[in-house]
Amino acid sequence: MAEENLIAGNIESVDIDAQMREAYLDYAMSVIVARALPDARDGMKPVHRRILYAMHELGLRSNTSYKKSARIVGEVLGKYHPHGDSAVYESMARMAQDFSMRYLLVDGQGNFGSVDGDAPAAMRYTEARLQKMAEEMLADLEKETVDYGPNFDDSLQEPLVLPARLPNLLLNGASGIAVGMATNIPPQNLRELTGAINYLIDNYEKVDDITVEDLMKFVQGPDFPTGGMIVGTEGIVSAYGTGRGRIVMRGIAHIEETKAGRYQINITEIPYQVNKSSLIERIAELVREDKIDQISDLRDESDKRGMSIIIELKRNAQPKKVLNQLYKYTALQSTFGVQMLALVDGEPRTLPLKRLLQIFIDHRQTVITRRSQFDLNKAKARQHILDGYLIALNNIDAVIKVIREAED
Repeated sequence: MAEENLIAGNIESVDIDAQMREAYLDYAMSVIVARALPDARDGMKPVHRRILYAMHELGLRSNTSYKKSARIVGEVLGKYHPHGDSAVYESMARMAQDFSMRYLLVDGQGNFGSVDGDAPAAMRYTEARLQKMAEEMLADLEKETVDYGPNFDDSLQEPLVLPARLPNLLLNGASGIAVGMATNIPPQNLRELTGAINYLIDNYEKVDDITVEDLMKFVQGPDFPTGGMIVGTEGIVSAYGTGRGRIVMRGIAHIEETKAGRYQINITEIPYQVNKSSLIERIAELVREDKIDQISDLRDESDKRGMSIIIELKRNAQPKKVLNQLYKYTALQSTFGVQMLALVDGEPRTLPLKRLLQIFIDHRQTVITRRSQFDLNKAKARQHILDGYLIALNNIDAVIKVIREAED
């Protein structure tokens, strides 16, 4: 009877609408903050930050030997990220793919996938270590430059953000789908970003007067790892000025004349995030459907030296017309929808280029201040010891006498 009363006493009547609303919001914020969106300061989602930190703790520097991917994934799962091993491995593999990342953060050895959509080999076969770029993201971590928080079971501490000497969010971009929102940030060129950052620092007292046009003198547009070209600047201006825009990408294709006197189209670069095999299959499908009737042969001659998709044309074909048809009907021309959404103080914000650069500069200022304070404290502690040595040296006879008279 007492047990029944105890159970009954734990039942609380609530409004189902209010409870559902609260539970949904809690879930939504958990997905937004803990999984889907990157931090504006270091450009990292929690899973990527934990992977790099775990590799750092394992001592996997760019000049050390590789370690099995399964070992790294196990370290991340057991200490920092208690989710599926496939999610962790896929995130790590992406940081080692030169067709996904503009600047690699993980140095992978083995099969880490391809631009054809091939999946990475099983984690027991591949190996990895940090790239030099990743070491720059982790530099000064041991100097109390960032805040730490407890891991999932309160047994360890992990960094809540990385010191990030590089503006990673803009360098490598980001993509993610949360509840009711999504982010899609294109990668940029390091030299161009460095110029824009220097310009902002030099003119920080009048930063409010700096326009997107001023910054675009340095950052001219996204720098996609698979190459290609961008058609028009309207989408770039909108993306950099408001945080939203649509950028039209095209692959690079060359019209070449063969020894037989015919023409062929050689595609050497494709738009970002386009699957090469799917592109070739789509072209073949268009030929079968007679939507493009001037193609006689199609083959993939890509190798280690670079990409090469050869499209041989029939005699008397019009190569420019065929190329325009390829742009119209295939992913050789694609659109990148820019949504520069990231977490600022734990809240999602749509950020234009200038604001993203300001956040990075402010973060670096905080890191450098904390690093300098750490070095100062170390120097003061060292000074205290040296002052003691100096006193002992000035009174060396008394010191020796004390030592000799000591019993042990």
